[in-house]
Amino acid sequence: MTQTPTQAFLNVSASLTGREWTGPSAALDREAEAMVQATGLPAAVARVLAGRGVAPQEAEAYLAPALRDLLPDPRSLKDMETAAARFLRALAKKETIAIFADYDVDGATSATLLIDWLRQMGRPATLYVPDRIDEGYGPNPPAMAELAAKHDLIICVDCGTLSHEALEAATAAEVIVLDHHLGGETLPRAVAVVNPNRQDESGDLAHLCAAAVVFLMLVEANRQLREQGTKGPDLMAMLDLVALATVADVAPLIGVNRALVRQGLRVMAARTRPGLTALADVAGMNTAPTSYHLGYLLGPRINAGGRVGKADLGARMLSTDNPAEAESIAQKLDELNKERRAIEAEVQEAAMAQAEERGLDAPLVWAAGKGWHPGVVGIVASRLKEATNRPAIVIGLDEGIGKGSGRSVSGVDLGAQVQRAAAEGLLLKGGGHKMAAGLTVEESKLEEAMARLAALLEKQGAGALGPKALTVTGLLMPGAATVDLIEQLEAAGPFGASALAPRFVLPDMGISHARRVGERHIKITARDDLGTRIDAIAFGAFDSPLGPALENHGGAKFHLAGRLEINHWGGRQSVQLRLEDAARAADHLV
Repeated sequence: MTQTPTQAFLNVSASLTGREWTGPSAALDREAEAMVQATGLPAAVARVLAGRGVAPQEAEAYLAPALRDLLPDPRSLKDMETAAARFLRALAKKETIAIFADYDVDGATSATLLIDWLRQMGRPATLYVPDRIDEGYGPNPPAMAELAAKHDLIICVDCGTLSHEALEAATAAEVIVLDHHLGGETLPRAVAVVNPNRQDESGDLAHLCAAAVVFLMLVEANRQLREQGTKGPDLMAMLDLVALATVADVAPLIGVNRALVRQGLRVMAARTRPGLTALADVAGMNTAPTSYHLGYLLGPRINAGGRVGKADLGARMLSTDNPAEAESIAQKLDELNKERRAIEAEVQEAAMAQAEERGLDAPLVWAAGKGWHPGVVGIVASRLKEATNRPAIVIGLDEGIGKGSGRSVSGVDLGAQVQRAAAEGLLLKGGGHKMAAGLTVEESKLEEAMARLAALLEKQGAGALGPKALTVTGLLMPGAATVDLIEQLEAAGPFGASALAPRFVLPDMGISHARRVGERHIKITARDDLGTRIDAIAFGAFDSPLGPALENHGGAKFHLAGRLEINHWGGRQSVQLRLEDAARAADHLV
């Protein structure tokens, strides 16, 4: 039960980054206090749970989500029994199987789940990942025809729901689609299309990523095997892959997704999968994995293969059982990720300049450029969205054709509108889901298509959005910010999409030390009036007035807003604030 307060939190209506701070309503404060009284939980944890709508009697179960209680019946999804039965028939008859996977983390993990399961059952599978530049997203007729000529069964993962022409080309084989992207009015020719976002589904499981759909298919396959008196592979040991996909694909961390990620992180911590172990080492992970590591360290490196390198590198690394091969591919992905970052920075600068020229307060912020690498346009669209609080689309043009990606804001369904524009003939093709979409457009129709999308998005309120507010969980005194509290807060996680990590404000803090780190970041040490100190780091602080204000503080006091984390250094643990915003305390008297 959250309500927008009538007054900005701590009266901060314009912080150093220009944002209004919004905090919990009075009603939510009362709910949090009632939870403290009923459960004995720290007030900070109670605030998080109350904000999630958790009742006091549900707190214990919420803090320890059990997969057995939350995992849906796979058969609740249409075509699931058919898909699993056909999959098992291929296994029993020793048919040749090909897996056609998307080139991102969700596709790579989905393919690996199937490859791992089949390997344990003594059967190989052919992996096919399309090249982002030469083939684009999803199945294409030449590739499907070639695979069909050499295989009995093709399984499309994280793609295929809208690929009517491509699946028609696979006449020599049967096809199963395991996907989660928004479906059209009709389904392609296939033995089974398992997708919680089919138009004839209830939508109850619309938050699942493709890897979770594949996992449910394997749950159903194992169940059918048990009915036949045979035991299938241990699926719990595969949850590291499902967790990685769920976080990296920005699936909402609600319901069963919370349990999948929590259990998957435990599996990953055991370091039994050579590919993930090698990648964690390359990424410098020296602590137990968290959802942050999946989204910001591992995910981008796996995606780098599909963005600027060889498309199948991620899936090959994840699926190999050879540690030496895993290490070699992990090193290559790390190099490609550095290359991706350099390309991304160049495109971002040009795209932002172009978007500013058109106006950043439009219902749709967009940019297009010749030679922009298609592997980074999605990331740059995400950056534009974050900077403007508007849906954003970024398009790379090549020989009269534009290929682009879009990212949306909460409450604005971009995927449906892109699909509509494609149906109207303004786009060559397009689709996705509420928060992300991909499209292909003729350069001659670019302006018309973007104008139409802007009009459609404006009807959903995209043009009326103000600067993105900074939502805070509540106040916290630095003396209460302990390692023990952070560990208790983590039990309310994992945090990510639709379940943001709690953000606290440390009020009236003086800065005793400030040091610039690199060109864009700053580290500070802050103290309250009791002398309790806390270290903080603000990444990208010098991209806004935040960095200069903290660096040249002049003895002023600040309200500091950010997320608590445990800093591991020299074998010791300490509390650190990941600082996101600040406001001069004297300017915002309560």
